[in-house]
Amino acid sequence: MQNSWVLACASLNQTPMDWEGNLRRIAEAIDAAKSQKAKLLLLPELCITGYGCEDLFFADHLYTQSVRMLERLLPLSQGIAVTLGLPLQVNGKRHNTVALIAEGQILGITAKQHLANEGIHYEPRWFSPWEAGRVLSYQLLGHSFPLGQGIYEWQGRKIGIEICEDSWRDTDRPAELYRQSGVGLILNASASHFALGKAKTREEIVLKSSLNYDCTFAYVNLMGNEAGRAIYDGDRLAASKGIWQLSAEQRLELGDWKISYCDLGNPGHEAQTPVHYPPNEEFSRALTLGLYDYLRKSGAKGYTLSLSGGADSAACAVLVHLMAQRVKKELPDRPLLEPSLVCAYQATANSSQLTKEAAHNLANSLQVPFHLWDIEPMVNAYTHLVEESTGKPLTWDHDDLTLQNIQSRSRSPGIWMLANVHEHLLLSTANRSEADAGYATMDGDTSGSLSPLGGIDKHFIRQWLLYAMKELGYLGLEKVCALEPSAELRPLKVGQTDEKDLMPYVLLAAIEREAIASWKSPLETFHALRPFPGVDEVTLAKHIARFFSLWSRSQWKRERLAPSFHLDDFSVDPKTWCRFPILSKGFDLEIEELRKAVLF
Repeated sequence: MQNSWVLACASLNQTPMDWEGNLRRIAEAIDAAKSQKAKLLLLPELCITGYGCEDLFFADHLYTQSVRMLERLLPLSQGIAVTLGLPLQVNGKRHNTVALIAEGQILGITAKQHLANEGIHYEPRWFSPWEAGRVLSYQLLGHSFPLGQGIYEWQGRKIGIEICEDSWRDTDRPAELYRQSGVGLILNASASHFALGKAKTREEIVLKSSLNYDCTFAYVNLMGNEAGRAIYDGDRLAASKGIWQLSAEQRLELGDWKISYCDLGNPGHEAQTPVHYPPNEEFSRALTLGLYDYLRKSGAKGYTLSLSGGADSAACAVLVHLMAQRVKKELPDRPLLEPSLVCAYQATANSSQLTKEAAHNLANSLQVPFHLWDIEPMVNAYTHLVEESTGKPLTWDHDDLTLQNIQSRSRSPGIWMLANVHEHLLLSTANRSEADAGYATMDGDTSGSLSPLGGIDKHFIRQWLLYAMKELGYLGLEKVCALEPSAELRPLKVGQTDEKDLMPYVLLAAIEREAIASWKSPLETFHALRPFPGVDEVTLAKHIARFFSLWSRSQWKRERLAPSFHLDDFSVDPKTWCRFPILSKGFDLEIEELRKAVLF
């Protein structure tokens, strides 16, 4: 077509400092865009280095190597314009930038104005924000070009670039300058981490931006588990004056890169609306993607799991199986090593026949290796060792916590050995609710290389298991779903359950959202949650007070938990989201205010 103007948007699954791999994926996306006669290819933020380089952004050699990669990519831009995200040092300051190259030349480099500084993002730690509207004349690799927030002319179109966070601001956006200058195409190169339901917010930004700035607004995100904790959904979107022009057929895809196209020279074209997944399906796709990339990028041969018969370990097992099924279907040329999952049930005197059967039944249904171990002799050996050393018999009346913990800790050495034998990663089964309350044994059930459920609450996990059983056909979960969650560390006659030890999981999830995601005080949390279905006000207040007390004294545990995926719009991971003092007075005054207000 004579008026054809094809825009290509490519999501890339990059890895920090994988120089050759990152360059190869960029080059393959450029070749694909050229094959479709695209005029311009939009690539994600910091795609040359990888977004998750963390404090490596302090290293000078990272910037030197980035420029070398840019130089190697320049010749590939014959006949096409390409955006390339890279860190750049300018006058002694470090900046997050996007270069626009075409015909072997650097047309210009745009620097990020608004740095992400909330949630898991700490960009101001490494980068300096660019001043609004500032443009310098700059030289690099023998090229002279504008640096800052320049406006570019390419193939008859005026182009402006925003970088991720720049587009999330309601005011003082680079797009305001671009609109005043008559820019008709605004590009956003992003590294926007996944959270359940977050895609809808991005879509609103793209649509509103195309309307508010009277332009075509195009957006592309990273894809995959780039650096360990953050997962990227690979969104590719474009809208012209409120009408969809381009959307990815799927999100949370496996693979190295994915590309989508639209013809901006065809004003009558309207793309399908962006794809949406129900929460359980979105969770499944995100977790299986995270598990696959974590496995292949770590170089391990599979996962090993202590399968207890409970909800958390069962969810981990099913998710690894789902991951393997996705790889077989979507990446048949990349088979996983077998066995990709190995499980063991580690019984003590307090383990029930019900959980043993639940674990065995699930493992058989998944057709994975399953070991049945009796670790009671090891528990007894440790117990007798301490009793003989101290001259003090250990009893449940006086040493409840000690006797619970030694069972959990005795499970750790053997399962680690099994993982080592298979050259596997060991999965920790801790979830976010347990991390809130410190309801876990350090160096016991927290042991692991990766905690895939650490970013989601137990209430969600329990309903997801029902979904997996009923909708995905995992009938081997039937016995697991029929059980009340229990650590099974006290004598069976006690009837120990997690919710007796803590509180109803649905309430715990509601409290954590107010107390941690919204940082409300105990009294504010009480007012936000009352009335709570099935819970009277005094009981609600007591549970809130207990939550804050457990939360405060458990920070040292959260500091030591295995890495987890970010799955929700908040996290309790102290290394990347929720920093809290290890030592504090623990909300004593605030809890007393709650007691006085509710009289309990």
